[in-house]
Amino acid sequence: MSKFKYFVIAGLLRMAGWLPLAGAQRIGKSLGLLLWKLPTKSRQVTDINLSICLPELSDSVRREMSRESMAQTGMTMLEVPLMWEWPVDKCLGLIKETEGLELIDEALSGGEGLILLAPHLGNWELAGLFFSSRYKMAALYSPPNMPEFENYMIKVRGRLGSELVRGDRRGLARLASILREGGVAGILPDQSPRGKGNAFAPFFGMEVKTMTLASKLIQRTGANVLITYAARLPDARGFRIVVRKTEPGLGDKDPVAATTAMNLSIEHCVREIPEQYQWEYKRLRHRPPGEINPYNPDRVC
Repeated sequence: MSKFKYFVIAGLLRMAGWLPLAGAQRIGKSLGLLLWKLPTKSRQVTDINLSICLPELSDSVRREMSRESMAQTGMTMLEVPLMWEWPVDKCLGLIKETEGLELIDEALSGGEGLILLAPHLGNWELAGLFFSSRYKMAALYSPPNMPEFENYMIKVRGRLGSELVRGDRRGLARLASILREGGVAGILPDQSPRGKGNAFAPFFGMEVKTMTLASKLIQRTGANVLITYAARLPDARGFRIVVRKTEPGLGDKDPVAATTAMNLSIEHCVREIPEQYQWEYKRLRHRPPGEINPYNPDRVC
């Protein structure tokens, strides 16, 4: 059954990969808006996240932000097959603007490695492909629930030589080795982590469990760190790659100080294009002991 499910999903991805960008975004937007109009979990989580993270917005503005966020998430979903199935040159041709690339050149000029934080903002698959086309790069990933899908994912994401490493002890050692060699490591920093490698730090004002991986790698390897995203341009015109400096203190030995700096760096980027952030993800569910789970007020963490 698992293999059959994989072949169905892989077939759908390949079919979606035949679409032009405008067609994929149009279909994705329609699906996102449909999920917004229905009483879905995605709509519920989006509204909760926005009410907590952006309380300064009026109800009407927050409602419109919720609607646009789900439309943008739908676009992202339909863009993924393009990033995985299109020829690399065609994918990279979607990048029409860049900002801050000189920061990467500066960070790598002294021979140190570079950690690129890439939150779930805009099209992170395209961002990964872009940087792997320019640098010796490795990216951390979590194995999918469907084992048959893992090889496919590694193949399409590694088309330009990017090395995908699992988020286990062996994978982290490999990531540290690449950084010591002056390479680039890509990390999705805004996932709610499991296990012991975390600390509680504020994210849009709420204390949530946050990964300490980046700070530990900085301490072990002396790597520099920047944050990046691929912003979606209007009217299917393509994307803009943006690179920003992070808040100072991300390599601090105090895990709370380090994760606070990382979350604040993510916040700054999200505030630049908030409608393109993945608000549908339950980022706030893991809170300090005794605090209430905002997605289930009857459950205490």
